[in-house]
Amino acid sequence: MQLGFVSAILPDRSLEQVLRFAGVECFDCVELMCWPVGKADRRYAGVTHIDVAGITAESAAHVKELCAETGVRISALGYYPNLLSPVRAEAEAGLVHLKRVIDAAPLVGVNLVTSFIGRDWTRSVDENWPQFLATWPPLVRYAAERGVRIAIENCPMLFTRDEWPGGKNMANTPAVWRRMFDAIPENLGLNYDPSHFIWQHMDYIKPLPEFAGRIWHIHAKDVRLDRKRLDEVGILAEPLQYHTPKLPGLGEIDWGRFFSALSDTGYQGPVCVEVEDRAYEGTLASREQALCQSRDYLRQYMGRER
Repeated sequence: MQLGFVSAILPDRSLEQVLRFAGVECFDCVELMCWPVGKADRRYAGVTHIDVAGITAESAAHVKELCAETGVRISALGYYPNLLSPVRAEAEAGLVHLKRVIDAAPLVGVNLVTSFIGRDWTRSVDENWPQFLATWPPLVRYAAERGVRIAIENCPMLFTRDEWPGGKNMANTPAVWRRMFDAIPENLGLNYDPSHFIWQHMDYIKPLPEFAGRIWHIHAKDVRLDRKRLDEVGILAEPLQYHTPKLPGLGEIDWGRFFSALSDTGYQGPVCVEVEDRAYEGTLASREQALCQSRDYLRQYMGRER
């Protein structure tokens, strides 16, 4: 396995600075964010370490040169829009840009793009399904024609009343994954984040054997549940009322059990630390500290590639 991090936590650093930091701190890879240039409407979005809209053969060659110089690979190009948004302009703009990310991937020597399926959060999965079928099979074919695979993160994107009640990403349970993979048998996989199972009160180990062949990328993030608060507000409350994202080892995931089960599946891909722990977000130094602290913790389960 390769240990890396998600570049969204370093929005104020250039691509070169991100890769040099990763190399100096002995990370193997980085998932590079490729949002459209400009402000975004939520945290951790709107980060652009590769501007795919403006990429050229020369700039792509420079990216590959930086990776070779620093010894850091790109695990994936990341962009997480809502392609099933009921706001059609949002969905259409997301689709246009995701195609740009897919086009850019082979130019910088990458064959994996990470994203969300999306969802109209006011409708059921069944009601979203026609739009899923209209959007995603053609998009996955578009990626396959360019030698690119797409890995979907299992975050429900349900945190506040703005995403209530269904969340903005429906690919958040094994039941939906089975249906999704039946509809798209190839070139679509998972960016597996165990933390999202915790606050949904699901088993984060059980799906690993069944979906082993579809797990192509992993986010390493932990989560802490406030059980006293949960007793007060219940699971139907907005989730941020009772759960808090944390660094690996500071929450409720048993990482020893997780890596034991993961290694049994034969997984040899990227494991990228995703920092969303507000306790470490005050300064650039504390965010870099969060990455290094997470690296030190996870190395005991992963070792180093030789």
